[in-house]
Amino acid sequence: MDQVKRIVGTLSGRQLTTILLVAALVAGGIYGLTQWQREAGFRPLYTTALAPEDAALVVQHLKESSVPYRLSANGTIVSVPEERVAELRLDMAAAGLPKSGRIGFEIFDKTNLGMTDFAEHVNYRRALEGELERSVMALTEVEQARVHISFPQESVFQEARQPAKASVLVRLRGGSQLPETAIPAITHLISSAVEGLAPDAVSVLDMRGNLLNRAKQVSADSGSSSGTSEAALEYRHSVEQDLTAKLDATLEPLVGAGRFRAAVSADTDLTSGEQSEEHFDPTQSVMVNSQKTEDVSSPARTAGGIPGTASNLPDPAPAPVTVGGGSSRKTESVNYQSSRTVKRTVLPQGGIKRLSVSVLIDQEVHFEGSGAQAKRVLTAPPPERIKVIHDLAAAAVGLNTERGDQLIVESLPFESTVNLEPPGPAPAAPAPPLTPLEQLKKNPKMLYGAAGGAAVLLAGLFFLVFKMIKKSPPPPAQVRQPESLPQAGAEPAAAPRVAGADSWAPSALSSMGASPLPALAPARIEVLTNQIRETAQKDGEVCAGVLRGWLREEQA
Repeated sequence: MDQVKRIVGTLSGRQLTTILLVAALVAGGIYGLTQWQREAGFRPLYTTALAPEDAALVVQHLKESSVPYRLSANGTIVSVPEERVAELRLDMAAAGLPKSGRIGFEIFDKTNLGMTDFAEHVNYRRALEGELERSVMALTEVEQARVHISFPQESVFQEARQPAKASVLVRLRGGSQLPETAIPAITHLISSAVEGLAPDAVSVLDMRGNLLNRAKQVSADSGSSSGTSEAALEYRHSVEQDLTAKLDATLEPLVGAGRFRAAVSADTDLTSGEQSEEHFDPTQSVMVNSQKTEDVSSPARTAGGIPGTASNLPDPAPAPVTVGGGSSRKTESVNYQSSRTVKRTVLPQGGIKRLSVSVLIDQEVHFEGSGAQAKRVLTAPPPERIKVIHDLAAAAVGLNTERGDQLIVESLPFESTVNLEPPGPAPAAPAPPLTPLEQLKKNPKMLYGAAGGAAVLLAGLFFLVFKMIKKSPPPPAQVRQPESLPQAGAEPAAAPRVAGADSWAPSALSSMGASPLPALAPARIEVLTNQIRETAQKDGEVCAGVLRGWLREEQA
């Protein structure tokens, strides 16, 4: 303890402040690292955000189990120690947590005999809506969903009947969007789960109020035949985009990117139906059916003999028929029908009635002359190249001249080509890289920074050396100083200057003499060296005599 007090007493106020500041920084760093390691060990109990009511129940269960937890994202994310995530999930599942929004068909797990038909109908709707919400939330992009269903209203009157309807409100995860195929999938999922619900009666919205599945019905006014449905416009736009993309992909390798413009206008027909055609060929006929009839009549006969069964039976050997006494008639009927062809055609929806395609080609440009006298010269593509482009564009869009399609290919200079500046002088050769010294001279800030860094480094080294020197005091010993050594500040007699007198003192003091001198502190050695150097410069003869005396003592 005394040693600590003595060390503290030897420190200056600045050193003590520095030590306290470093100790505070180290303690703060250790505390921050400990807190970071403690917080890094927590993981979210559930990957999705919980509803406020579910989060409250989960936190209450964790408090009862004395499990540490952390809340984030406005209380919707509950984090627990990483090593207990799986165990706590099983515990929460056993406790029926979380409830995942509204309740599903588990509402009917408990039977209530006193429930009315109206209450049972309401519970059924709640259960169905809850199950549909869970199904929609199973999508990766959907974070939360709400489903509302309106069941169909039955009535004996046709006018009073109302179809079933449904609405879906979805909240998407941050930075995600529903793909185009997911919206019709949601509508068909809801419509398939509710009896009598059509997909067109399902509305899907996001949290911003945007209607994701827009109506596709025709929006024509009553009595107007020129109304265009939104579906027709979208289909026409998609057809034009597809054909334009084919043109760009076909012509870009040949003409070059940005050297042409292509546009397509498509006239589409969204009407659909069936068409039947029946053709007759009078030159060809076939027999449909043939009928022959033959009638033969004979003279009448009367039965004779004994009345009874035997007389009414036919004779075993009938008598020959007399031709002259009977008659015979034959009839033949043949029906013929002309050849007939019946053709039934189903007209598809979205057929293209007419295409109009235009392709604009940029012209080539070059300059004659140089400098201010340079003249811009524009050159149109040759007719052979125009024909090749025409044929390629016609094949790319499937041009059909029989239905009135047209394709126009023209060559005109683009504005960027007309305003193109003449080429300037050739760029000079790149300058050689600057040396580090030249870079420092060119950038004064870098020079000052380097000088400041060197100064800080030298100050740090000097401080370390000074501390090392201060911590190692010289051993207590008597330093014997020769009598003939002149004192500092004495006025010696004039003497000639001795060559090399500036460098002999340290080595002589450490290596000569009858008995070796004790080790001196570096600061004291430096003081003595300066005094000896000044004395040798002022009176070299005296110093030479001192050296001769030391040599004689060494020899003796």
